[in-house]
Amino acid sequence: MKFKTPLIQGTLIKRYKRFLADVKLKNGKVITAHCANPGSMQTVNLEGSKVWLSPANNPNRKLKYTWEMIELNKYKIGINTSLPNNIVKEAIIRNQIPELNGYKNLKSEVKYGKNSRVDILLSSNSKPDCYVEVKNVTMRRNNKDNSIAEFPDSVTARGKKHLLELTEMVSLGFRSVMFFLIQREDCDYFSIASDIDPDYSQAFNQAMNAGVEILCYKCKLTSQSIEIISPVIYLQK
Repeated sequence: MKFKTPLIQGTLIKRYKRFLADVKLKNGKVITAHCANPGSMQTVNLEGSKVWLSPANNPNRKLKYTWEMIELNKYKIGINTSLPNNIVKEAIIRNQIPELNGYKNLKSEVKYGKNSRVDILLSSNSKPDCYVEVKNVTMRRNNKDNSIAEFPDSVTARGKKHLLELTEMVSLGFRSVMFFLIQREDCDYFSIASDIDPDYSQAFNQAMNAGVEILCYKCKLTSQSIEIISPVIYLQK
């Protein structure tokens, strides 16, 4: 996925009220940017870090910038949770996700389950429909092997609901996939943060045992683009 214009560099002053971040631009000007991430942003919210912003296309928008990435240890990390669906869709269309090749049709935000909308629905005449939910992953904590990316970074009742919906689709004879998009390239493994949300962890294990497939891919990020580069290994705790 390419940005329409190259991102602008700044320094994070603080993130507050969940959706706001004060940033000092390279020219010294301090602006307030939109933070498109409702999570806790554990480990990717370090004040004084380099951050990267996209300018708004709409000149009438109140907040003229959106916070897209933070740079830690020379690696850029994507914090914008509105982007993963499009990143994954582009990769599927380009046949960059071998596990999801072979489908003729791709639709977004299709109603399914109990008042839900699936992120991506893949269909073909020769195989069962495939329901794909996408989750954005940014957290990497200081553990014994700190190349582990983890999800979630806060309690997510919505995430648990998605797991239950995917499990139901499997019971109806369809294919279900939970896709974890790791918007960073400094992780070789992925795991569930069961200490942060035990209920999600339990639902995840039940979904996997019921036949929901787990895919985990990491990304390479630059000020011009975000591209899926390779799968990572899921570690079951």
